[in-house]
Amino acid sequence: MTSTSYRRPLRRLGELSETRSWVYLLLLPSLLLLLLVVAYPTIYGFVISTREMRLTRPGLNGWVGMKHYVAMMSDRVFWISLKNTAIWVTAAIAVEMTLGFIAAVALNRNLPGTKIFGVLILLPYFLPNVVAGHMWALLLDPRLGVINDIFVRIGLLHAYKAWFADPNTALAATTLVEAWHGFPFFALLFLAGLKGIPENLYKAAAVDGAGSFTKFRLITVPMLKTVIAAAVILRVISLVNSPDLLLVLTGGGPGNATQVLSLYAFQTAHRDFNFGYAGALSVVMFLILMIFATIYIRLSRITKE
Repeated sequence: MTSTSYRRPLRRLGELSETRSWVYLLLLPSLLLLLLVVAYPTIYGFVISTREMRLTRPGLNGWVGMKHYVAMMSDRVFWISLKNTAIWVTAAIAVEMTLGFIAAVALNRNLPGTKIFGVLILLPYFLPNVVAGHMWALLLDPRLGVINDIFVRIGLLHAYKAWFADPNTALAATTLVEAWHGFPFFALLFLAGLKGIPENLYKAAAVDGAGSFTKFRLITVPMLKTVIAAAVILRVISLVNSPDLLLVLTGGGPGNATQVLSLYAFQTAHRDFNFGYAGALSVVMFLILMIFATIYIRLSRITKE
């Protein structure tokens, strides 16, 4: 083969690299990966939700249309799970944002010991949910729990309390555990946002006589609006789709007091082997998240800035 035959493909490749088609060819591997990892499972989840798929009764498997969605409307556990999900996500986000902002402000001051403080803050976020769940289950154990012992010694409790076995305290206790585990996520993002705010803005506000609250309201919050919106959306998606902490701590009990949509879908699929109904629950979660993200982005008006 002559040298000319070798140069011809290289010449064609060079000509192609100068066209707009080259950009799409470079994006093709990533697009194929997204289709394989994201698009296909999502579409297949919608397909499963319209089929009867029970591993224990394979003879009934087949297309059933909207049967699962109709059954969902009269499912008492579904409505309890929906309510608990709203409470769980709202309360956890509120506590995590508050703790995360306080931690970010403290770290942003660069005081002595802030590096050690920063490492300690990040430790909960590094722990897997399963490890954090078992750790808190032991700390709040009704017989051996250290926290129960402390509360009894200082007089806050008269006797050890089964926090996760009481329907009145189970959801609140699991929410606080989730907030402890997730607030470093907000702390990291808020700290990055605070580092990006020019110090001159605060100095100019101080010259005009603005106090700390005025600076926070007129400078810090507007400058962090995009960071807050992104952090809230990402954290809501994570909370709605992650049942592992609740699975370790309560399993949805007692009496569905901590049952949320993701845990209900997981148990329906892997305990009851009803993948069709679990798929319908997952589709509902997907739609709820899409609607929430759309409304939240519009209300926050971050796309107009």
